[in-house]
Amino acid sequence: MNLRPLEDHVVVKPLEAEAKTAGGIILPDTAREKSTKGEVVAVGKGKLLPNGKRVEPQIKAGDKVIYGKYSGTDVKLNANEYKIVKESEILAIIA
Repeated sequence: MNLRPLEDHVVVKPLEAEAKTAGGIILPDTAREKSTKGEVVAVGKGKLLPNGKRVEPQIKAGDKVIYGKYSGTDVKLNANEYKIVKESEILAIIA
């Protein structure tokens, strides 16, 4: 992959949105909400503090995460869609 995030940014590949509701109704593409779950593809070196020290990221490539609904920037590269978010916009790691 030719995308390397800087500082405390993270590249996430969004997971597919659910195609069925809990009741079993199949949703068309136009009715699905954007997924807020994804898999981390790349992680920056971490946030640089004013004193010159760097804070190591808490997540790593391969982690499945939940991020805010309106977080980050959508990027399309080689026909794949990615989302670049700050580490602080990631809400949880899915265990």
